[in-house]
Amino acid sequence: MSQPVDTRPFWAILLSKIYRPAVFAFVIILFLFIIKMPTPDGLTEEGQRAIAVFSVCLILWVTSLIPLQITSLLAIILLPLMGIMDSKKAYSLFGNEAVFFILGAFILAAAMMASGLSTRLALAVLSRFDKTPKSLLLAMFLFPAFLSFLMSEHAVAAMMFPITLEIAKSLKLSTNDSNYGKAIFLAPTWGVIIGGVATFLGGARNPLAVGILKETTGKSIGFFEWMIAVVPTVMVMLCIAFFLLLKFFKPEIDDIKNAREVLEHKNKELGNLSKNEKGIAILMVITIFCWIFFGEKIGLANIAIAAVVLTFVFKLVKWKHVEQYVNWGIILMYGGAIALGFGIEKSGAAQWAASVTISSFVTSPFFVIIILSSLSLLLTEGVSNSAVVAILMPVGISIAKSYNIDPKIITLIIAVPSGLDFCLPMGTPANAIAYSSGYIKLKDLLVPGAVLGIVSLLVFLLMVKFYWPMLGMNI
Repeated sequence: MSQPVDTRPFWAILLSKIYRPAVFAFVIILFLFIIKMPTPDGLTEEGQRAIAVFSVCLILWVTSLIPLQITSLLAIILLPLMGIMDSKKAYSLFGNEAVFFILGAFILAAAMMASGLSTRLALAVLSRFDKTPKSLLLAMFLFPAFLSFLMSEHAVAAMMFPITLEIAKSLKLSTNDSNYGKAIFLAPTWGVIIGGVATFLGGARNPLAVGILKETTGKSIGFFEWMIAVVPTVMVMLCIAFFLLLKFFKPEIDDIKNAREVLEHKNKELGNLSKNEKGIAILMVITIFCWIFFGEKIGLANIAIAAVVLTFVFKLVKWKHVEQYVNWGIILMYGGAIALGFGIEKSGAAQWAASVTISSFVTSPFFVIIILSSLSLLLTEGVSNSAVVAILMPVGISIAKSYNIDPKIITLIIAVPSGLDFCLPMGTPANAIAYSSGYIKLKDLLVPGAVLGIVSLLVFLLMVKFYWPMLGMNI
């Protein structure tokens, strides 16, 4: 069988061949250059080596030449090899509480998915709001948002996609010019992105940020404390996002009878609530209750792992189902990111970097908030939001010391905007899933997403300025 002919221009073919080796060569040269250059004033030799390691990881995270988790493993071995910290400390950070909390949350979400409980909840909610196009759209927007309070936003987006696709097909929506087709795919996408920043469960970047905070400062943020600070902001964002959704994609249909029939049929297919679904529902309610009221005392990770053990004690899920739904690579990513953040902070590299970059032109503590939150929002459109947290947290914590800002506030103003990636398919799996439907074109993501991103950042900054001081979180 003959090979297909590559019809790209010669320069494009050549670039694709040399890109990877060229970037790898650049990474090695940059690493050696930073190591060998004279140590700048105010920076220790350990800090200089930490910056070299950080630069390598930064480029590999941004370019994705190798998987994010493999870059994190590289950081783990480079930290002791370069004398930044000893091997025992570097590898012990893989056992950070945040890593085990993330693992526990993933397994509990896998149990909800595998049992069918999450799908049943989605169909139950949608079938109660299927009277008009707008009411169905609202349900497809709000339910994923609130479900993302409890489980990974990526898992919720993946769960909603086949349901949304069936609704679109039942209504015979055109992939080329249907506003309603675009809206019903963007509704759950925007919903999970906004809802995912509300708690530790919506996106693992949130506990990652808290993990870096705890390792570098000894301080932490509780489950309920995070919710109190962020949920009101999320509610305002949801209202604005739905308004923008209707403005950009005004529904062109009046009748959704066929969609109603699809939802009714899928509900009947599920049958009665199973024993496993009941058990997991009860366990999730108890677990969330314990996270909110006993998280600080018992430990979020301890509660999460205890809940995981109980799912297997009562045979609510099988291990083979967990293996299907849990992204094990993410665990590696976060363990390495926490270790790298610790090394950059403790070596003094972060404080030095902050003093010669952002601190050189920042004039007030609130300006620090504006710069860091804007950087976080901008970077997350092209870089994994977890990588954004790993990149900005050490520098942010060092700046917080200079301006006497509570590092808890810095953690929130980096972690929350890092989850608000609305513009590009590569920004988050939720965007990629919507884009893959064929109903969404790049301009449908880019223009509305940019508007929503800017408005969301303004809302967030206003809440930081006027609402957080009411909670005792003064800038």
